[in-house]
Amino acid sequence: MTRYIGAHTINNGGIHMAVLRAANAGMTALQLFTAIPKFYGDKSTIKPERVARFKAALAKTKIKPANVVVHAAYVLSVATPEDDKWARASAGLTKELERSSAIGAGAVCFHPGSAGTGDRADSAKRIAKAITVALETIKSDTRLLVENTAGAGKTMGKTAQEVKDILAGVPKSLRSRTGYGLDTCHLFSSGYDITASKEALTAVLDEFEEAAGEPPAFFHLNDSEGELGSNKDRHVLIGDGRIGKPPFGWLMHDRRTSGVPLILETPQQNYEIADDDESPDPYDVKMMKLLEELAEK
Repeated sequence: MTRYIGAHTINNGGIHMAVLRAANAGMTALQLFTAIPKFYGDKSTIKPERVARFKAALAKTKIKPANVVVHAAYVLSVATPEDDKWARASAGLTKELERSSAIGAGAVCFHPGSAGTGDRADSAKRIAKAITVALETIKSDTRLLVENTAGAGKTMGKTAQEVKDILAGVPKSLRSRTGYGLDTCHLFSSGYDITASKEALTAVLDEFEEAAGEPPAFFHLNDSEGELGSNKDRHVLIGDGRIGKPPFGWLMHDRRTSGVPLILETPQQNYEIADDDESPDPYDVKMMKLLEELAEK
């Protein structure tokens, strides 16, 4: 089985520097932001020179464009029942797909957001509509993927059924350009006990695959600071949280982790790295070594 392991690396100095730091950690996958994640980015167009630097850096590495995942801004709540907020979030999602397509990324992943005071079934339809608008507006090979959530408040995408409901609202003609991915911290925090046994973990993955009609298109590999069912989205280094190392070993041997980006979103040791420093983060190197060891056992 082929494993493409990477991380969301620091992009100080530009997104091309995130590529070089990932490559120097021995990664074959990568996640990054194309714009500031705390803003909608609905008017932010990526400059050609940024695209050129990114593609030139990527060409020097073992990271294929198909294994580059862009994480959309956190504020893009296309689940909201408020029309004005939905319109801006939807525009932001479409613009993210535009930027990510320009750099040739394999996928964009996004958090669907909160249903707020609205009905959850209606919310699933609004999320699907935003996906549809983005895919119809931007014609590219970059996929737009829903990420499961930790389930705090009224956030959508907590369960396999909700992921199914969201994707069911996308027209069949566009369905191949969308899908979903799973975050281990979010699974655990939302109440899926992936620590009980290898069989229990397999059953969770089976549930999502059967509901959505396809396996996950990516994984986020994060341990959880919060307890099972806590709904807390708090990532910690693998082995330092409530999930522990064994479930990640089981996961690395599951067929569904073959051939898709496996992305660490664990803490960095050095967030203030110099713009021209290509060295990998020590924590990323540590996590990469651990995952490779677990995959070989």
